[in-house]
Amino acid sequence: MKIVARDIPPRTAWALEQAGVHPLLARLYAARGVQSKDELDDGLARLLPPSGLKGIDAAARLLADAMAQNKRLVIVADYDCDGATACAVGVRGLRLLGAQNVDYLVPDRVADGYGLTASIARRVKERGADVLITVDNGIASVEGVAEAKALGLQVLVTDHHLPGPALPAADAIVNPNQPGCTFESKSMAGVGVMFYVLLALRAELRARGVFDAATQPKLDPLLTLVALGTVADVVKLDANNRRLVAQGLRRIRAGQMPAGVAALFTVAGRKAAAATTFDFGFALGPRINAAGRLADMTLGIECLLTDNAARAAELAGMLDGINRERREIEGGMREQAMLMAESLFDESEEPPPAISVFDPDFHEGVVGIVASRIKDKLHRPTFVFAASSAPGKEHELKGSGRSIPGFHLRDALDLVAKRHPGVILKFGGHAMAAGCTVAEESFDVFEQAFAQVAQEWLDAATLTRKIETDGPLAPEYCRADIVDTLHREVWGQGFLPPTFSEEVQVLSQRLVGEAKNHLSIKLIHQGNPVDAIWFGRTEPLPARVLLAFRLDVNEWKGERKVQFLVEGAQV
Repeated sequence: MKIVARDIPPRTAWALEQAGVHPLLARLYAARGVQSKDELDDGLARLLPPSGLKGIDAAARLLADAMAQNKRLVIVADYDCDGATACAVGVRGLRLLGAQNVDYLVPDRVADGYGLTASIARRVKERGADVLITVDNGIASVEGVAEAKALGLQVLVTDHHLPGPALPAADAIVNPNQPGCTFESKSMAGVGVMFYVLLALRAELRARGVFDAATQPKLDPLLTLVALGTVADVVKLDANNRRLVAQGLRRIRAGQMPAGVAALFTVAGRKAAAATTFDFGFALGPRINAAGRLADMTLGIECLLTDNAARAAELAGMLDGINRERREIEGGMREQAMLMAESLFDESEEPPPAISVFDPDFHEGVVGIVASRIKDKLHRPTFVFAASSAPGKEHELKGSGRSIPGFHLRDALDLVAKRHPGVILKFGGHAMAAGCTVAEESFDVFEQAFAQVAQEWLDAATLTRKIETDGPLAPEYCRADIVDTLHREVWGQGFLPPTFSEEVQVLSQRLVGEAKNHLSIKLIHQGNPVDAIWFGRTEPLPARVLLAFRLDVNEWKGERKVQFLVEGAQV
C-alpha cells in the first residue's frame, strides 16, 4: 500500500479561488484537471451538441419517419442499471415526443447472454415490431442485427461499448466509440447516448413543423434517469457527464423525479433532498442491478416507468428484497472465492499477477461483484467464473472480470483468444471490466494464459496498490458544513471524491459491527480529537500512522460531527 498525494497546480488553484470558487474546492478541482471556472458551469447550454455524434442525424430521421407512419418501435434493453435507465429514458422520451407504439424487451442474463442475439431479434419481430432500437448494447451484435434485417426490421443501434472488428449492418448507429465519431465525450453511458438521440429527434421533429421551440416537449425531466445510469455504470465523469449528473441531481433534490426513483430513495433509507452521486452508485444502482442479476430486469424498468406512487413503492420494495438476497448470495460466494484466491499463494508471498477462480456452486448473477471485491482486496486483475445455467450450455463457464489501473482487461482477453484459439468462446468489455465465456474443460488453460499476459504486462509498480489523495486537510475545514458542501458536488469515476492523507495519532481502537469486522478508531488530527471508522479492517493500527481518509458526518441525537472514513494506511 502506497499513499500518494496528487499534484495540485498552485496557479490553477489560485485562479479558481480568485474566480470565486471555495478555496478547498479550488484545490480539489485543480488537482483533477479543471483549468477554469467555466468548466464548472453545469448549465444545460454547456452540454456538447448532439450534432457531434456520428449517425445521430440518420437516427433522428429514421425515428421521425417511423413515428409519422405510426410504426411499432421496440427497444431491446440490457440487464444492468445503465441498460434499465436507457430503456426507461427511451420509452418515456419517445412517448413524450409523440410516438404512439413503443414497447421494450429485456434479454435474460442466463438464457440470452449479452447483446442483441438472433433469437431476440425473432422475438422482437413476433411482437409485431417494425423498428428495433438497442440501448446500451448492439455494437458487437453483428449476427443479431443481420437476423433483424433479414426479418424486415429497421434497426437503430445506440451503444457506448467498444466495437469489435466489424460493425453491425444497422440502418443507423449512434455510439461515441464507433470509428470516425468525433464526439468529444467518449465516456458517455448508454443512457446518455439514448438521451442525445432524443435531443436530435426533437430537433428533427421541430424542423418538420411538428412543434416549435415554444411548444416542444421538455426532455430535461429525463435527466434524473440519465444521472442515475451514468453514475451506476461507473463511466468516467468527464465534463459533459458531470453536467448530465449535476442536472439530474438538481432535479431530484428539488423533488422533481419519477415515482420509482423517489420510492427507491425511500426503501434505501436515503434522503432525496440531499441526494449525492454516492446514493446513485451505492443505494439506487445496486437495487436496480439486483433485478438483472437474480430475477428479471423488467421489474427495474417498470419501477422507472410507472407514474403511480403506490405501484412504484411496491416495485421498489421488491427490488429491495431481491437486493437483500443478492447480498446474502454474494457474501457466501465472496468468502469462498477469497479463500480460493488466497490459497493460490503463501501468506509470506505476493499474490500471483492475475487471479481466476471457479466453483460449481457460484451464482452467475453475482460473479462480477465478487471479482470486484477480490480485486479490491488483493489489487490484482481478477476473473470469477460460474457454471452457465442456460439450457444446453451447462458445460460452459461464464466469467466476469475486474481490473486494476494499467491493465486493459478486454485487450488481455483478446490476446488470450489469439494465443489459444477456441479457449474463449466469446468475450467483450472495457479496460476495467469485461466478461467472457469458456468451456469448463478449458478453465485451467484460461487461468494460466490470463496469468501469463498479466505477468508480461504488469510490473512491480503497477502491482503495488496506490491511493491517490488530496494531501493534508486543514483543521478549519474539518466541519460538518464543509462536508455537506463536498457531498453536493459531482464525484465519481475519473473525478474521484476527495480523499485526504496525513499522519495521525491513534488514541484507541476497537472492533465493531455484528461480525466484529470494522475498526472504530479515536484519533488526534491536527491537535483535535476525531472519530474514524475503517470498514472491513480487523488488524489494529500502530500509535502513529499515515492514513488516507474521506470525510463524512455522523449524526447522533441531533448533533452532527465530522467522521473520517479510512481508505488505507501506510505503516
